[in-house]
Amino acid sequence: MNVVAKPNLKDYATDQEVRWCPGCGDYAILKAVQRTLADVAADPEKTVFISGIGCAARFPYYMKTYGFHTIHGRAAPIATGVKQANPELDIWVVSGDGDSMSIGGNHLFHLLRRDIDLVYLLFNNEIYGLTKGQMSPTSRFGTRSPSSPKGSTDRPAHAVRFALGSGARFVARSYDVAQAHMVETLARARGHTGTSFVEILQNCIVYNDAVFGHVTDKAAAHEHQLHVKHGEPLLFGKEKDRGLILNHKTLSLESVNIGENGVELPDILVHDETNRVLAGLLGDLDGHDMPMALGIIYCEPDDGQIVCQAGQRNPATPSGLNALMRRGNTWHVGL
Repeated sequence: MNVVAKPNLKDYATDQEVRWCPGCGDYAILKAVQRTLADVAADPEKTVFISGIGCAARFPYYMKTYGFHTIHGRAAPIATGVKQANPELDIWVVSGDGDSMSIGGNHLFHLLRRDIDLVYLLFNNEIYGLTKGQMSPTSRFGTRSPSSPKGSTDRPAHAVRFALGSGARFVARSYDVAQAHMVETLARARGHTGTSFVEILQNCIVYNDAVFGHVTDKAAAHEHQLHVKHGEPLLFGKEKDRGLILNHKTLSLESVNIGENGVELPDILVHDETNRVLAGLLGDLDGHDMPMALGIIYCEPDDGQIVCQAGQRNPATPSGLNALMRRGNTWHVGL
């Protein structure tokens, strides 16, 4: 009896030297993605990583799968074409906040509303790293950079809010050094039918170091991280003695201490990942006054309508690109 060995993350790593700045959060994300593929025993010959431009876009070089390193902001439409032409492939898109939310914003919007069956990873470090630290669409108000020396006056784009507003059916968030959490989140994303959008908070140690430190630092984690799980109360704090309730007058979330002012555990709001309104409220939490939501923020159940027309073979349709291009009306132009 032949026993097939279970794959490990090294089976998905290439022989290419990984070249990011020492300490970059991309290293941890790469490891988590490779571990996820190993855990789900993904077939490298049916897996494709597609990226645009930016630091994150080097990802396909380091994955022992198929891949495209495409052009700025165009990873989404290229991934759409690949999936439509080859619906059996497992497609992963890797993009940064500048690549996704600036020049690629229009393309990301259409990908999400079309609900193409793939995983979209947005590495958010709130800065343009590859082009030496200019402010990006997600940079916070007041961010000083070579392109905003007196501080950014733009209101930042919000990745989760954008995804929900574009009609995404799966929206999640994790962060670079949270290996176990990220692997669990990515596995859920891959198992979802339709576009799975995952924002990953990623530290740029050179140009925007510790921008998410108020959330990701170990000392801050208990009070500033809200790990959401479907069907479980929205609790946080070292002793899980704090939680969120809904203020029915303002239709907003409030942080409360269990055992104070008559608040008990049954009063705490329970996470429902199928509730788009609740997802919007949770997605807005920034980790300052209220803890930041991490995990599966929204997941609309599969409605059975996600189909890939390229996979619907019609015997009457000529096979092959050449035959398709030449059917119907054609013209021969000559001198």
